[in-house]
Amino acid sequence: MIAVEIREPGEPDVLVPVERPMPVPATGEVLIKVAAAGVNRPDVFQRRGRYPPPPGASDIPGLEVSGTIEALGPDVRDWRVGDAVCALLAGGGYAEYAIAPVSQCLPIPRGLDMIQAAALPETFFTVWTNVFDRGRLGPGETFLVHGGASGIGTTAIQLAKALGATVYATAGTAEKCAACEGLGAAKAINYKTEDFAARMKELVPDGVDVILDMVGGDYVQKNLLLLRTEGRLVQIAFLKSAKTELDLNPLMRKRLTLTGSTLRPRTPAQKGAIAMELKRKVWPLIEAGKVKPVIHATFPLKDAAEAHRVMEADAHIGKLVLTTA
Repeated sequence: MIAVEIREPGEPDVLVPVERPMPVPATGEVLIKVAAAGVNRPDVFQRRGRYPPPPGASDIPGLEVSGTIEALGPDVRDWRVGDAVCALLAGGGYAEYAIAPVSQCLPIPRGLDMIQAAALPETFFTVWTNVFDRGRLGPGETFLVHGGASGIGTTAIQLAKALGATVYATAGTAEKCAACEGLGAAKAINYKTEDFAARMKELVPDGVDVILDMVGGDYVQKNLLLLRTEGRLVQIAFLKSAKTELDLNPLMRKRLTLTGSTLRPRTPAQKGAIAMELKRKVWPLIEAGKVKPVIHATFPLKDAAEAHRVMEADAHIGKLVLTTA
């Protein structure tokens, strides 16, 4: 099969198409003939040598795919060869064939094509487990997501809105802010032209219930000050910095929760539990047209390097997807 490997840590040109042996599914796994694979920020970190795959995972980047099941591992009974699926992976998605644990496979929601389906797993698993499990966002609450035009952000805005929250977002251009509002944000703030913290205090004087942050650095203190009593700050990445100096008085005074998580190192059983929640609570929203993946652009698999250049230029809105056809 053709796969895209990371020749060495570095710039996008280190992503090179190569021939690799087709993987063989083990017990509890399926082999997927990949139609499309999502491109995500962790792929960029892996390419740069900052996010190694967990032990036992493929060294090929790619955390989500869609396609059809080509072969079943031992003891797999819930799927059949030829079934259309989308799947969350620990690695291996930038290839013509990929292995996925059965627990991390989901049917493609009715009405979606393979490209749209490939854009679902990484962001929807991440948003569900962080915003709704750890962040406990509920109907009638207020929610702020930073990076609102990203794959995570566009997913979070739509899900939070569909499940009854009032949504706010930050983004870096007027076009991105307009896109966030088009997806359901009550207001999107251009953090390059406005002080987002001051603007949020004007918009929501009583404070926000849940904040999803992927920036870190000095945003952490600002986020704590924006939360209302019993508010929850959920940290999922550090585009600025993982280190910052904090005044923890707001956390104690307002009984705040500061939490976070990473998805990739979790076990197939843990990811499978998230998958079941998505199938039960989110897939019906997608099939009803209330939530949809936002696709910015697609690229042939061999052009993964170009997809990474677009990702790092940070002008895209929504998801980037590789296709094998």
